[in-house]
Amino acid sequence: MEHLRQITVAAVNIDGVLLNDTFSPVIHRFVTSRGGHYDAEVEREIFSQTQLTAAKALGAAAGVSWSPEDVLAAYFEERASYLAEHPLRLLDGATELLVRLRALGLRTVCYGGLDASHFDLHLREQAHLFDAPGYVCTNDFRPGVRELTRDVGVRFDQILFIDDVARVAEAAKELGVPFVGHPSDFAHGFQGELMRRAGVRHVVRALDEIDESLLRTLDAEAAAGTVWNR
Repeated sequence: MEHLRQITVAAVNIDGVLLNDTFSPVIHRFVTSRGGHYDAEVEREIFSQTQLTAAKALGAAAGVSWSPEDVLAAYFEERASYLAEHPLRLLDGATELLVRLRALGLRTVCYGGLDASHFDLHLREQAHLFDAPGYVCTNDFRPGVRELTRDVGVRFDQILFIDDVARVAEAAKELGVPFVGHPSDFAHGFQGELMRRAGVRHVVRALDEIDESLLRTLDAEAAAGTVWNR
């Protein structure tokens, strides 16, 4: 398979892209079970933020006056209960996507807001499909587009981000970074809507839609400087 010419690195989000979305349902229930109103702005203030920033917004949306640390503790307790009934799993097409990216000559890196043990536990069988550093925890510098691009040593037009959150798309747009959106199919979620507002041109519902044809289209757009132009 002939390699891409412009894009050299693919940065792939872990939760919501490679693994099923287990954050949206818990956040939604955390807010609504306490009488809070859940809408697109709530998601925007919480998703792809540092944990403490997200916890402050989550507490405000839920109408509780707890410290961010206490909100986080309660949230992760509720997430653990949710995971007992809805375990984390590799999404259909995830391994095939990584193989496809590498076949096109791309270095691949995984990233997300949880620490590396999350990657080690749930993607250990796919670990060989990632290049050093393998996994990057972006909790300290959300959404992380600028920092991750700098750390892998490429220009903004040479790295492709695949993510389920519109805030990451907004950062990619600001920097001219190629982006594919894979919003959650959670019934009460707003990320697809927020991505459309942000002007994301390439939004997929399934990972097999990120096929060779789409990747070559993105490569051509990156080379022409038109990744965010309609």
